Amino acid sequence: MVVDTLEAAMSTMERTDAQVLVVGAGPTGLLLAGDLAAAGIEVTLVERRPHDLGNLTRAFGVHARTMEQLDARGLADELLATGTTLDRARLFGALDIDITRLPSRFNHLLVTPQYEVEKLLERRAVEAGVTFRYDTELRGLRQDADSVTADLTGPDGTRLTLRARHLVGADGARSAVRNALGLPFPGGSVIRSLVLADVRLAEEPEESFTVKGSGDTFAFLIPFGDGWYRVMGWSRTHQVAEGAPVDLEEVRTLARRALGTDHGMYDPRWVSRFHSDERQVPSYRVGRVFLAGDAAHVHSPAGGQGMNTGLQDAANLSWKLAAVLRGDAPDPEALLDSYHAERHPVGATVLRSSGALVRIAMAHTPLTRGARTLGIHVVNKVRPVSSRAMGMISGIAIAYRPPAGTTRPVGRRAPDVRLREGRLYELLRAGEFVLIAPEGASPALPPGAPVSPERLVRATWRDPGKRDAVLVRPDGYVGWTGR
Repeated sequence: MVVDTLEAAMSTMERTDAQVLVVGAGPTGLLLAGDLAAAGIEVTLVERRPHDLGNLTRAFGVHARTMEQLDARGLADELLATGTTLDRARLFGALDIDITRLPSRFNHLLVTPQYEVEKLLERRAVEAGVTFRYDTELRGLRQDADSVTADLTGPDGTRLTLRARHLVGADGARSAVRNALGLPFPGGSVIRSLVLADVRLAEEPEESFTVKGSGDTFAFLIPFGDGWYRVMGWSRTHQVAEGAPVDLEEVRTLARRALGTDHGMYDPRWVSRFHSDERQVPSYRVGRVFLAGDAAHVHSPAGGQGMNTGLQDAANLSWKLAAVLRGDAPDPEALLDSYHAERHPVGATVLRSSGALVRIAMAHTPLTRGARTLGIHVVNKVRPVSSRAMGMISGIAIAYRPPAGTTRPVGRRAPDVRLREGRLYELLRAGEFVLIAPEGASPALPPGAPVSPERLVRATWRDPGKRDAVLVRPDGYVGWTGR
């Protein structure tokens, strides 16, 4: 009897090991897992949902900096084919944004459903050798000096324990990883009863990207490029619970009030109501566990920065974990700590900028509307202000604080310069550091650089007048410069 009981218990237990366990198979987790596997790291990715991407999506905009990150992985041009690009946007009938002024190969906003991003990233992760466990949920975790142990429940109720060197929680706003760590998620709701829908239109709008407010209502309309339009609406006078029923007629009413017309909306493929919070976890790292994407920060949908910020979290963390696990980091703890040091301020900035945008849209008093009008005038007339705003929302202007003993341009985004060997972002597809130097020069790596000389990609300036050497990190930021 005892033997039978023991065998039955053992039959419901499974134990496996990986170097990194990633929890959450959204865009952030998929990019991170794919990067690590491509670098030769053994990765298991756990996702509580069944394996079904579906055709419903909240995120739909891919900004320039994210496209550059995808370009560095050979995915950008393929993703471009799935959506439509917007070169300009006109907000509130007065604010004119010319996206073509961005100093990037991707000087536009790509409108494509989140599931298209996930399809590409999942395929890459599979090809790189990531082990997937769908329909598997995290129940708890514990750490020791050498590893993280995750307690999981499989699709048929099977209990399993997975042990890894590091664990990354990319499992969304209700993160089980964050809860298992006991971390607070301070903040609150910024907007309630926001309605989303994907619809077809009988009448095509004059402007491709429309955001307008009228009285106590605002609405947003943008095309996917395949006949479907994303519409978002909100009314101060109709605040109901998140789970309250919503139908197409409510969406039409919001559009008519804010835009003056509903453009003959019909055939919705989905309609949803939700609220938006502004929250950020105080620490992106707890020992061997890291948080990324919505597990670390959530904010309003204004500016379309949510998915983009998560993907850039992943791009920052993946090469650092790979360097530590491959033994390339002279100071592993300092390198892993730099993930929080660099990305937490970015998350805080996104909270502020997206919060400001949604509060501008919600302006309803004479004072706040006057401030909105003045702000629009300044952005339209003062080019440095508009360039800075576009740079931050697109991610192009985001930079990290230079480490002690270094100065700019260290920490800034490296532009996609043309080199003797090709474009910089094509060379970054190797997933390694790129050292750019004048022809005939062989600069030594800076002390403490977390890179193996054997894996370093060396490149040469096309311009013979360039005398500097520049070390570009795998995530496309300048890591060092010298003569």
